[in-house]
Amino acid sequence: MKQVVQNYKTGELAVLDVPVPGCKPGGVLVRTSYSLISTGTELMKVSEAGMSMLGKARSRPDQVAKVMQSVATNGIPATYQKVMGKLDSYTPLGYSLCGVVEQVGPGIDDVKVGDVVACAGNEHALHAELNWVPKNLYAKVPDGLAPRYAAFGTVGSIAMQGVRRGEPQLGEVALVIGLGLIGQLVVQLLVAAGVRVVGADPDPARCELAERLGAAACGDPGSTAVEAAVAELTEGHGVDQVYLAAGGGSNQPVELAARLCRDRGRVVDIGKCRLDLPWNAYYEKELDVRFSRSYGPGRYDPEYELEGRDYPIGYVRWTERRNLACFLDLVARGSVDVEPLVSHVADFDDAVDTYRRLKDGDLKAVAVLFRYPEQKGEAPAPAVAVPAVRRGGGLPAQARPARTPVRLAFVGAGNYATSMLLPHLAKREGVELSTVVTTTALSAANAQRKFGFAEATTDLDAVLGDKSVDAVFVVTRHSSHAELTRKALLAGKTVFVEKPLALSEDELAGVLAAVEESGNDRLQVGFNRRFAPLLQQARGQFGVRTGPANLRYLVNAGRLQHGSWYLQQGTEGSRFAGEGGHFIDTASWLLGADPVSVYAVATSGNDDLQVVLRYPDGSTATISYVTTGSSSFPKETLDLVADGKVLRLDDFVRASVYGSKRWVSSRLPQARDKGQNAELAAFVKAVRTGGPMPVPLESLVATTAATLAVQASLVGGVPVTLAGAR
Repeated sequence: MKQVVQNYKTGELAVLDVPVPGCKPGGVLVRTSYSLISTGTELMKVSEAGMSMLGKARSRPDQVAKVMQSVATNGIPATYQKVMGKLDSYTPLGYSLCGVVEQVGPGIDDVKVGDVVACAGNEHALHAELNWVPKNLYAKVPDGLAPRYAAFGTVGSIAMQGVRRGEPQLGEVALVIGLGLIGQLVVQLLVAAGVRVVGADPDPARCELAERLGAAACGDPGSTAVEAAVAELTEGHGVDQVYLAAGGGSNQPVELAARLCRDRGRVVDIGKCRLDLPWNAYYEKELDVRFSRSYGPGRYDPEYELEGRDYPIGYVRWTERRNLACFLDLVARGSVDVEPLVSHVADFDDAVDTYRRLKDGDLKAVAVLFRYPEQKGEAPAPAVAVPAVRRGGGLPAQARPARTPVRLAFVGAGNYATSMLLPHLAKREGVELSTVVTTTALSAANAQRKFGFAEATTDLDAVLGDKSVDAVFVVTRHSSHAELTRKALLAGKTVFVEKPLALSEDELAGVLAAVEESGNDRLQVGFNRRFAPLLQQARGQFGVRTGPANLRYLVNAGRLQHGSWYLQQGTEGSRFAGEGGHFIDTASWLLGADPVSVYAVATSGNDDLQVVLRYPDGSTATISYVTTGSSSFPKETLDLVADGKVLRLDDFVRASVYGSKRWVSSRLPQARDKGQNAELAAFVKAVRTGGPMPVPLESLVATTAATLAVQASLVGGVPVTLAGAR
């Protein structure tokens, strides 16, 4: 395997081939997905290695003292050989990463192979393809949190421990001096704790970033802006806490802390800055100076870190492992946002050049991540299978006798069914609404009264056993779609199921097993946008495509109301899993193929997604699914670019095509037609005539598999191949 190392004597940096570490008891072997460069601690070490021997001695007086003690004990020749031997050796870099458990050692039962974990420690979370990590130095990554964000776990724990040492309380005001990586995280943690924050840093860009992340005001520590902000926020009393997150040899941070802290305030040292305390200033205010020791209790204790002996939670609430898990949870829930801190993502093979650029100042960064390559033959690229559709020996669909109505049953009569489907079907000639099935009697009775169903019941089996029912609509909550569809197919019914068809690969496989067992492939999923008249018209105006295309689809989904069942991700799947198939199906229909790979990234908490789909002919589609936009902006906008032409769709209100000639549609009325009526017409026609279903089953399966692959890509942080895609 490969690992980043440094020779402290010469300053040489290298990516070496080294043996794979063994998986010892009490820990796990982790294959790294992303590791984080600490632009403070690590760059300081890299810079020291480039100094002369005298410079090294001046920068590390603690080590010089050890050398002098060794001289007194062992003599000059033995000490010289020992020091030179240690200096002229490769030492590792790195201490914060996220990866996948590849092997579990004896005594470990809290994770399994394939789990994603965040790891800590300057001896165990190194910039290396594989690391052995003891139990108390890793934490399982919450579902949905991207590995690149989880790689911040260790530095987040450092910031969190510093904040805990300051004991912030709601309504207090804090000053953070130094707005590098740790300082930016401290700002966010304090804001999350209900503290108003003033930041101080000579870099205007870092000040601006901290204000975007929640600081009330920031400025240069040498200016009057910081002092004025503190005076305004504290009515002249001074801040309650100061967090020293700066480095360097200046004593300015310590002096600024004394000047702006209130009487009996708290000063917490997190970074490594000069600490010549001005005695009078600290004495007169009786300031409480505290040190924050790295990730938290347990740090530097070999029994805790190496032997896995935890501290009882009743005595030590927040250990370094609990801090790590807590920080990951905050990022997963969106309380801390690390994406704005990522200045650069470098391939692991470019590690040496990345360090050089950071050291020389060519690359100015708050945080830099190393992205690790896929390992051929060792860690295959993740894949989501697109199951092959196998049809059994069932009877072909029969056409309805002339003037015989198509009898439809509805399972579910919620908001979407009653607002977007049933109004169209209730007035369609040749359709009879036979039975409505719901779990509560009143909702069934309401649907019967409003839309004219012949019967209302809560007995699903009775409906599936009714031979007079031609087709069943499944319009229930997402978690029940696959099972209800499977039962209806086995009962020989034509099925219309609202999206999604399935929430897992197992559910999708169950539906296809029912198709194979029964021979009944009469299935339609409610992907209605491809039926929208405006989009159909625009596609016709665009014409036949000859070269690869680029498609961009912006979905301004907006926030859900509190209490919406869409938020019940534990049972109903993610929001994108529920409705993302709409947009993937539309893209695939416009591009005339099914996707072959999916790559997804998300903001903290997975509120906003970027999904990139790749197609067999080299075409790509990017779906931006966002919830944080303005409600006054259109919900859906789409651009298709290919062959010197551009198709533009503006929220199903207007469409245009730009090419040798420009075509612009007439503007639709306020009610946007997203294709439900045309989709239902095509479905009813297929039931009536026994003809092909409106969308081939293979396409429905491919779209569902691609939707499932989005979550797999978010968890793995890499593109997911759609195995078996056509």
